Amino acid sequence: MAATRLIALHENKGRTLAKCIGERTDYAMNPDKTENGTYVTSYACDPKTVCEEFTLSKREYEQITGLKRTDNVIAYQIRQSFKPGEITPEEANRIGYETAMRFTKGNHAFIVATHTDKKHIHNHAIFNSTTLDCSRKFRNFWGSGIALGKLSNIICMENGYSVIAPAPYHSKTTYIHEDNGPSFRDKLRESIDIALSKKPKTFDVFLKELSAQGYDIKRGKHVSVRGNDQQRFIRFRSLGKGYTQDDLIKKIEGVAKGADMKKDSVPYYRDDSFDLLLNLQDIIAKGKGPGYEMWAKKFNVKNVMKAILFFQEQGLRSYNELEKRAGDTSERFSKLSADIKAYEKRLKEISELRSNIITYGRTKDVYADYRKSGYSKKFFIEHKDDIMAHKAAKDSFNKHKGKLPSVKELSTEYDEVLSKKKAAYAEYKEVKKDMQTYQTAKYDIDQILGISGQQKENKEHEHTR
Repeated sequence: MAATRLIALHENKGRTLAKCIGERTDYAMNPDKTENGTYVTSYACDPKTVCEEFTLSKREYEQITGLKRTDNVIAYQIRQSFKPGEITPEEANRIGYETAMRFTKGNHAFIVATHTDKKHIHNHAIFNSTTLDCSRKFRNFWGSGIALGKLSNIICMENGYSVIAPAPYHSKTTYIHEDNGPSFRDKLRESIDIALSKKPKTFDVFLKELSAQGYDIKRGKHVSVRGNDQQRFIRFRSLGKGYTQDDLIKKIEGVAKGADMKKDSVPYYRDDSFDLLLNLQDIIAKGKGPGYEMWAKKFNVKNVMKAILFFQEQGLRSYNELEKRAGDTSERFSKLSADIKAYEKRLKEISELRSNIITYGRTKDVYADYRKSGYSKKFFIEHKDDIMAHKAAKDSFNKHKGKLPSVKELSTEYDEVLSKKKAAYAEYKEVKKDMQTYQTAKYDIDQILGISGQQKENKEHEHTR
């Protein structure tokens, strides 16, 4: 069960854009909260340079569109909290990644950081407000938080986890508090689902099932229940649609049409190019029931067909060809990542050297007067900042090999390196998509063929078309 919240992240007054983005992403990726970065993943960006990449996209947006940012929203955060003890950090991160990908439709770069420092595991997924092509911005549409909650429920359902029951239209969204965990009403809805799964024949038998789970029952015109640690009784009518006393009686008696109730429980078929195959044995072991097992089988058949279509569309004739393409795109991606980091390092060096040259020229006369004064203490106190800046600039020149370039030469080189970085980053985004497609396809086909290690060579000829 996951509670979600969509939060707009704003640029604060008195802070630069880069600093604001850096503060948010640094907190999300805090090594103490993510087990030294073990549970940090990303899409279309590198976690190490996410601040610079988000910042660069804002500048490119203004250059491409000719528009200045009219609001101070720099990114959005998806907060996703899970029920304590229900999920592992690895699974939570995977579900957080999938939630961010499907909510943004792959149009925005994002990072997903899974925090394990609380008793409940939770995700901080931060996505750039600017699209990957830097031509548009994310619009926080009316009801976006509700849409996000429904999507999170669908993904949890697909992966065999419990979901948060839909709240009545007049109530506020319920979130899992970082310290307190799920609310009493969340727990009660879950207990009701468990009791209903026993298929009680009457409402009285249903109440006995709740009583067996440790709930006190108070009968009357409006039946209410009280669980462990609760001070007050909770009436069924306060639990929302599908959990009122009348709704429960109709369910039990089998006279409810159930159209509204079934709508939210129908599994959603993902529309990605590839999906990881569901492990039927795990589903059966979890006791999900024949209906869910049948859906999972259909789900897997559909993805086998996707794998075959992918082979045809890409002109692949053998497993070795797929393996080679997956390896080639991965190598190219690594090369581009290294190039971008090298460009960023050089840009930083140029900026620092250019700044030092300008500072040296600006403070040269002051330092000359300082020497003429016989290094007077009084003169030093009056001009301390300029003197220290001059010394620091001069010291930095000693580390430079060869003749010092001019400011104009450095500016020209800066523009050239920045242009190379932009070109590399544009290719980086395309190669990353290809790499993810081929690697995911390869993984799914490995699952379909049951390939692992030494089995690859034996199975390769079976898959040749």
